[in-house]
Amino acid sequence: MHVLIRRTARCTAIAAAIGAMAAVPLFAWGERGHYLTGQAAAAKLPDTMPAFFRTAAAQLAYLNPDPDRWRDRAESTLDPALDQASAPDHFIDMEMVAPDRLSAALAAPNRYAYADTLRAAGVDATKLGFLPFRMLELTQRVREEFRLWRAAPNDQVREWVQARIINDAGILGHYVADGSNPAHTSINFNGWTGANPNGYAVDKRFHSRFESAYVQTHITIDDVLPGIDSTAQSVGDLRPAIIAYLHATNAEVEHLYQIDKAAPFDANTTAPANKQFTAARLAAGAQMLRNLWWTAWITSAPAAP
Repeated sequence: MHVLIRRTARCTAIAAAIGAMAAVPLFAWGERGHYLTGQAAAAKLPDTMPAFFRTAAAQLAYLNPDPDRWRDRAESTLDPALDQASAPDHFIDMEMVAPDRLSAALAAPNRYAYADTLRAAGVDATKLGFLPFRMLELTQRVREEFRLWRAAPNDQVREWVQARIINDAGILGHYVADGSNPAHTSINFNGWTGANPNGYAVDKRFHSRFESAYVQTHITIDDVLPGIDSTAQSVGDLRPAIIAYLHATNAEVEHLYQIDKAAPFDANTTAPANKQFTAARLAAGAQMLRNLWWTAWITSAPAAP
């Protein structure tokens, strides 16, 4: 019971912080979806996670939307370098290449070799997307920072490292949340493309109808939390776990369009299937994020002699 009370209090504190930031403009999963993912992941952390990390729950939720904030139009109008360089980190359009070619590219040692592999096959990696590498890179960074925290020579250095861990863990959350949205894993990211015998939506508002307008008006933290396993799990080998996670999300693309065909996602949709699907996707993102944070922590410990 005392664990439940602590977790409930943690959720309440994060919700209050989010409410205080209601004036912040909305971006994509919408901003609310990103907040909810970070909030739910933090609420489901094990009590054996370092205290400084657990008490940063509200900050972790706030940071989750940050990579979308960096894409502010005022800045990209001055110079598009930041926006254009970071945009491919938010997605991977998995159907763009044959499965065997995609698997070979994803086995490349780093994002640059991945891009080279695709380029040799006539595919532009910036169009396919770098999402799995962004998730992998940031999880590795957080794990390395936990190693530095464990080995900090004094309290001052430890505090500095803590600040870096929280920042990078929060930013990691954004990309994990993107990876739970089928529209971030598909060429059908904003309306069905190509042959469309089932008559799925083709409007160029599809993406925002689903991840922004609907989530903002229909989904709360209480819808997301029940879908997350209560026990944190180590994902094991990071790369195959991340790739499997994205494949599982991509497998939901047509289901998303089927639900939208039956009852289009928007601020006025009341169909239960829409809510169930959306809450489950957000919960999948929160669970993966919690597990990646946990994995980074427990695998940062020195190997036993």
